[in-house]
Amino acid sequence: MKEEDGYGGAQTDGKVQELCLEKFSSRDYIMEPTVFNTLKSYFQAGGSPEHVIQLLSENYSAVAQTVNLLAEWLIQMGMEPAQVQERVENHLKSLLIKHFDPQKADSIFTVEGETPAWLEQMIAHTTWRDLFYKLAEAHPDCLMLNFTVKLISDAGYQGEITSVSTACQQLEVFSRVLRTSLATLLDGGEQNLEKNLPEFAKMVCHGEHTYLFAQAMMSILAQEEQGGSAMRRIGQEVQKFAHERGHDASQITLALGTAAAYPRACQALGAMLSKGALNPADITIRVPAFLDLFMLSLFKPGAKINQDHKHKYIHILAYAASVVETWKKNKRVNINKDELKSTSKAVETVHNLCCNENKGATELVAELSTLYQCIRYQHPAFSFK
Repeated sequence: MKEEDGYGGAQTDGKVQELCLEKFSSRDYIMEPTVFNTLKSYFQAGGSPEHVIQLLSENYSAVAQTVNLLAEWLIQMGMEPAQVQERVENHLKSLLIKHFDPQKADSIFTVEGETPAWLEQMIAHTTWRDLFYKLAEAHPDCLMLNFTVKLISDAGYQGEITSVSTACQQLEVFSRVLRTSLATLLDGGEQNLEKNLPEFAKMVCHGEHTYLFAQAMMSILAQEEQGGSAMRRIGQEVQKFAHERGHDASQITLALGTAAAYPRACQALGAMLSKGALNPADITIRVPAFLDLFMLSLFKPGAKINQDHKHKYIHILAYAASVVETWKKNKRVNINKDELKSTSKAVETVHNLCCNENKGATELVAELSTLYQCIRYQHPAFSFK
């Protein structure tokens, strides 16, 4: 029995040596971070030191050292060290992107058994973090890359993660990126909002789960007194972005708003927003996508409007533009309708001027003063307080 055990052990040791020798025969294996673990396994299996030295020496091409030597020559020839470093790093990045193997990358954790020290060192540098973002975008199912993105987020660099699929792979990472992006949008003013909103909206609209999560968060934050109206504006801009790209998010919009408390009104609203057309329902709601339907019905040349319902449309549009409501903790505590009548009259006046088919361009010029007085009333999409 002991002889059999000895034979089995010798057979196992021989297999370990064979696997190790295969690795030692690969190009520049002496530069691999796993070389010490492989050497340990080889010697524990009874391997010969002379054979190892021979294989590692014969297969040493010194690629990294040659690059360093060339870099030194470039610097001596007058090139700035920073330029040399950037050129080497960019070339290395392009090679890594071209030859990256997700399966080999995932095996790193199997071999190491823990987070490799070199990985933590790499994410401390902007260049290599950018590499991981690009790789994660190209290989969204790679576990090693998803873990690395989480490491980057944990290290506080979530503000850099602007790639859509990279940010949306993990809820923990997405929530951090969402928080950082919202803070950037809120702090930068109108100009910053216009600049960064498209990328933010693209990220939020990546999928139903990201859209619902982000809109739910923004809906809660919109109830705050400080910054609530700006947060509501951002949520509505994202909804508009989704609609323009053919996504029907009307049910989510209604579910997160107060309309859900009124089932019949909610049903009518949902139908109108989905179809993009009005029906005679008399509903007062401040959703830009919904109000745009009123704008088109009242002011678009050639639009047909039911005269019996025209005054209702005008009233809803004027209400949205002029009435100021104060809310605290989901409860309305004050409502100001001081400008409702004058705004309603202005909307009706402009509607009559724009839709009067009997008036030519010359006659409209005479009404410019009237039009100017009326258009001073703000657009409902920007009237929320």
